[in-house]
Amino acid sequence: MIDNTVFENKLAAYYTLGCKLNFAETSTIGKTLAAQGIRKVRNGEKADICVINTCSVTELADKKCRQAIRRISKQHPGAYMVVTGCYAQLKPEEVASIEGVDLVLGAEQKLDIVSYLNDFKKKNEGGAIVASKTKDIKTFSPSCSADDRTRHFLKVQDGCDYFCTYCTIPFARGRSRNGSIASIVKQAEEVASKGGKEIVLTGVNIGDFGRTTGETFLDLIKALDEVEGIVRYRISSIEPNLITDEAIHFVAQSKRFAPHFHIPLQSGNDEVLRLMKRKYDTSLFRHKVSKIKELLPNAFIGVDVIVGTRGETDELFEDARVFIEGLDISQLHVFSYSERPGTQALKIDHSVDPKIKHTRSQQLLDLSERKLHAFYEANIGKEQVVLFEEAKHGDVMHGFTANYIKVEAPYRKELVNETRRVLLHDFNEDKTALTVIIIE
Repeated sequence: MIDNTVFENKLAAYYTLGCKLNFAETSTIGKTLAAQGIRKVRNGEKADICVINTCSVTELADKKCRQAIRRISKQHPGAYMVVTGCYAQLKPEEVASIEGVDLVLGAEQKLDIVSYLNDFKKKNEGGAIVASKTKDIKTFSPSCSADDRTRHFLKVQDGCDYFCTYCTIPFARGRSRNGSIASIVKQAEEVASKGGKEIVLTGVNIGDFGRTTGETFLDLIKALDEVEGIVRYRISSIEPNLITDEAIHFVAQSKRFAPHFHIPLQSGNDEVLRLMKRKYDTSLFRHKVSKIKELLPNAFIGVDVIVGTRGETDELFEDARVFIEGLDISQLHVFSYSERPGTQALKIDHSVDPKIKHTRSQQLLDLSERKLHAFYEANIGKEQVVLFEEAKHGDVMHGFTANYIKVEAPYRKELVNETRRVLLHDFNEDKTALTVIIIE
């Protein structure tokens, strides 16, 4: 039995590292603690409890998490420190040994945080660990968060069954699972009732939606498209083998789904894809890009790429680079391969020197910049609908078109979280956005 009086007059601080799914889950944790009477700290206040939701996608991510935990512990001296997320699930003992940590919660426990808060007494030596083995991570916990830019991130799926050779996410998140379409539609309706205009569908492998309910991703987006009040949806990262031609056709004629796709390629070379144990080849990937552009010529297509994986020789990288350069895509998200303990990639011969990784990464980043500039330039002079966001600084505000072009306009308070038809005019001074002429 939990003594709820321990929550009275307590203040909490929340910190999230990593993906948008983590942000959605942190928001749910915050709502859970708020329901117990714990208020979020304001600027300058010291927290009684700090919740840190971690990432572990690379070794650098682990390092950033350790640094964040130590920094936050100093910022809120005496606060009860709870660490959860992927780093906490994968390396709970390592996290528990960090000075200041009091409680480590695994993937199965994090959204039931209240059950593990008996008091707020600091631990003298090492944090307590409550975590399940990967095979026992089975719960799907719904989550939805609002960022500070008007978008909401709606969790529709969790976990992954793919076990790519370089990746630890299946070990950190468990097997693929999801909520029902009815429950997710209800959450979207709640967002609309509170004035939310844009929802991003998030998950670990969202195209695998339906694994636990017998439904499909296409069923999901068809149902969400009927929710009144939502102006647009964006589909976050979706595997190329799971985004069906039928789904692309539906987005092309839908009322609310944006012409915006984010598709992980990881390598543009078939031999490297086989080493990674990806479930597609470059031919299928090229087909998906061509199908999107055939039906939605003005669509934004973002692509994830990993450079320097084990087995990626100079020749294989160059083949991948040429393939990527020939794709009609808008932007690259480039990651340098990071060795992860327990992954099958460690058995692959030929590791890539860090300096070579850096060079390859820079080549693809330069390519990405050229492609993004060309995409923006091709849209100058076109009319688009923009959802404007709150200005963070000064007298300029920003927003995004449906096809994910960032625009800039003079700040007008009445435009925040409102859509307007605009004419895309020209690049702003630092070439990071297009200026607009507001038509209506």
